[in-house]
Amino acid sequence: MTPRMPPLNAVRAFAAAARHQSFTLAAAELFVTHGAISRQVKTLEAFLGVALFVRRVRQVTLTPEGQRFFAEVAPALEQIGAAARALMDDAPARTVTINVRPSFAVRWVIPRLPAFVAQFPGIEPKVVTSTVTPDHAPEHFDVAIRRGLAGWPASIAVQPFLQDEALIVGTPALFSTVPVAEPRALGAHVLLWSRSRPDDWDHWKRQVGAPRLRPASQLQFDHLHFVLQAAQGGLGFALAPASLVAHDLATGRLLCPLPALRLPLTRHYYGLAPDAAPEAQCFAQWLQSQLESSTGLG
Repeated sequence: MTPRMPPLNAVRAFAAAARHQSFTLAAAELFVTHGAISRQVKTLEAFLGVALFVRRVRQVTLTPEGQRFFAEVAPALEQIGAAARALMDDAPARTVTINVRPSFAVRWVIPRLPAFVAQFPGIEPKVVTSTVTPDHAPEHFDVAIRRGLAGWPASIAVQPFLQDEALIVGTPALFSTVPVAEPRALGAHVLLWSRSRPDDWDHWKRQVGAPRLRPASQLQFDHLHFVLQAAQGGLGFALAPASLVAHDLATGRLLCPLPALRLPLTRHYYGLAPDAAPEAQCFAQWLQSQLESSTGLG
């Protein structure tokens, strides 16, 4: 009987954590959450029946069993990657065209594309940004990602994707100067907001029971990714979708001072064009894997 293989996603997460001696740095490398790495490692430990890490506050170290396992699987993973690259080097280029809104492209899709290319080295992703709905897309696409069910062509069967929430974010330095332990403390800070999401702030205030809250001042931008760049620069605080700031929160570039006060947002969906290239199915499967590994992000 062929020996049962351990879950390869869990092995990959373990190898990254072992290499960095950190779940947080492994999460940043693989563009998932700290919790996703922890869950994958626990799954692998349950499969193997041994502890692979000694967990301490803000630090993990390999157990003797973990050291043995890492010494074996690290070269094996590299060999798998080398074998794939060797096969794909001479293959004709294949393209998948992905239609997304600009902010989602900059903040979610593009940072994760290295992981997609590593998994599917023979497929070239082409990102096309657009603010119009898929049924009015000016050029052909294989895959589209949008919030909500409005504006999709009848010929496309959409699939549910990210469930999202908006939360308050800013730099640690900003909130160390004037701490925010409750909503009214935001009145001492500058609000950063975008014309593409003009109503989130009012909705959030009603959600948390502070409809009359006013910031010290406001700065407006055309798109949300400009808002988040300004937030990273310390210009003020923003109300941002969790999906777009998860990596910044995980790496400490941004901080959420009120993590329990979140505004539910319309869910993301994705759809494949009826004449989509076969590579689109690979991208769709990869999207689902990203969703599964990011459980808990919102």
